[in-house]
Amino acid sequence: MTRSAINRLRAAKPDAAAVDRFVARFTARHEVPIVEGERCTFLWRGEADAVHLVQRIVGLPDRIPLRRLPDTDLWYAVLELPEGSRINYQFDVRHGDHVECTNDPLNPKISYSPVGSSSACFAHGYHTPEWTFPDPDARPGELTELVVRSRALRRDWPVTVYLPARFRRTASYPLLVVYDGGDFLQYAAAKTVLDNLIHRLDVAEVVVAFVNPGDRLVEYANSAVYARFVTRELVPRLEAELPLIGSRAGRCLLGSSFGAVAALSAAYRAPDVYGNLVLMSGSFVFTDIAGADHGGGPVFDPVVRFVNRYRERPRRVADRMFVSCGMYEPLITPNRSMVPVFESAGMAVRFLETRDGHCWENWRDSLREALSWVYPGPQKLVYE
Repeated sequence: MTRSAINRLRAAKPDAAAVDRFVARFTARHEVPIVEGERCTFLWRGEADAVHLVQRIVGLPDRIPLRRLPDTDLWYAVLELPEGSRINYQFDVRHGDHVECTNDPLNPKISYSPVGSSSACFAHGYHTPEWTFPDPDARPGELTELVVRSRALRRDWPVTVYLPARFRRTASYPLLVVYDGGDFLQYAAAKTVLDNLIHRLDVAEVVVAFVNPGDRLVEYANSAVYARFVTRELVPRLEAELPLIGSRAGRCLLGSSFGAVAALSAAYRAPDVYGNLVLMSGSFVFTDIAGADHGGGPVFDPVVRFVNRYRERPRRVADRMFVSCGMYEPLITPNRSMVPVFESAGMAVRFLETRDGHCWENWRDSLREALSWVYPGPQKLVYE
């Protein structure tokens, strides 16, 4: 096996100038971390008492120590990541009793989320899908704002509605309801993805309602109130005002993390309403032994009760279900475990495991496979 770049540098016993040249060589090409086959070398430079790589790959320590190259200010750690992997990470840098958590100053790849940002490592073979970038040839759809007066939620509720580029009142469209809709638009490029996939005929022309929670951890944790809002207020309002198919086959709920719990919960309460579900990295925490500690804290208690009940008595809540999860997420085991439960209820399930973590890029990258299976476009139908 060819020696890695960092090991060649170590063998040369470099001085400060050699370290400067080494770091400049890779940063100039935006190649930090250094990817050599499955080896990914993370670099940090500066004086410190200790530096740790902070990441969330299930099975690995959350904090991995970096080693200091002797007589230099260069620190490094090497991870072996399978081809096609993508992970988010940060560094913990300790000076005495002070620890600072920071993104990688040598890496311009940044992952954003509602709780902040982190650096991103693209392992060998991973590339951001080209259909997630704006395509000048794709005619843009339209985002419009709708306010739903909700008796269930006891307040007016804003909803963002996507209409495809060639929207016509004389046509009939399937409906997709997306939980955490604002975040999908901001962090998962949902409008760009829809424009591109519809333009390329991978996905049927579809109307999309992007909904948002108030208190997410309450309203998405098997809330009967939020499920009532979606099924009895939002969907009927949209079907009354827009040319939608208006049948089980033409309705789909999509959610990620707690949003996936909310989607399953709404379908569970209305098993004859939705024909399709897309559940990404669902927070399907459960216990096999009554009274066991599920490890999620009080916020997960209603989720665990719901998932435990569903596992005991599976119900057909849709016809087709797309389930995805990152291999590096702690949720991968619960999601794998739920697939045969869903299948046992008579639903057609497509399960996708990705080499990624619990993040918006993972859910963004899964949208083409999810949407083209739930609502396939003419191009997709030709090849299936």
